[in-house]
Amino acid sequence: MVITPLSLDDINSKAPYTVWRSDADGSFRFVSGYNIVFVVDFMKDDLILSNNTYQLIIGNTGNRKSPRDNKVRETILVIVEEFFSKNTAALLYICETGDGKQKARGRLFTYWFETSSHHRLYTTMTSTLVDEDGIENVATLIIRNDNPDFNKLVAEFTQTVTFLSHKP
Repeated sequence: MVITPLSLDDINSKAPYTVWRSDADGSFRFVSGYNIVFVVDFMKDDLILSNNTYQLIIGNTGNRKSPRDNKVRETILVIVEEFFSKNTAALLYICETGDGKQKARGRLFTYWFETSSHHRLYTTMTSTLVDEDGIENVATLIIRNDNPDFNKLVAEFTQTVTFLSHKP
């Protein structure tokens, strides 16, 4: 399934920072009040077996330290909510592991979602998996409660996590 395009007009009518679409890769970008460029993108997921799952990619293009900025949170959540308003899909957010701060990122993202004004519309499930190199990977499934494949997607996530948690 192809992602239904998101409306920049709808996003920008609600987001505190101005969002644009990158000509290079189609990702959504915005600049924070601390002059940090953030990227938000959606990529077809192959971790969960369902045809209707995408990874949520959130990046800081300069890898600069980003002070806590509620407008960053709100802008990202507006983009995610626009995704869900246009697509009957699930999102999988896997925290970046390069600097060892994936647990903190996972907690922050879960906090963002659980304290959003629309949190009752969604279910989030977070799991930590240790890979073969001993690196802990934090993954969060985000799914609207009214998704017609809700039970199937939750079961697939749970089965995948269970499978990946057991070493061969």
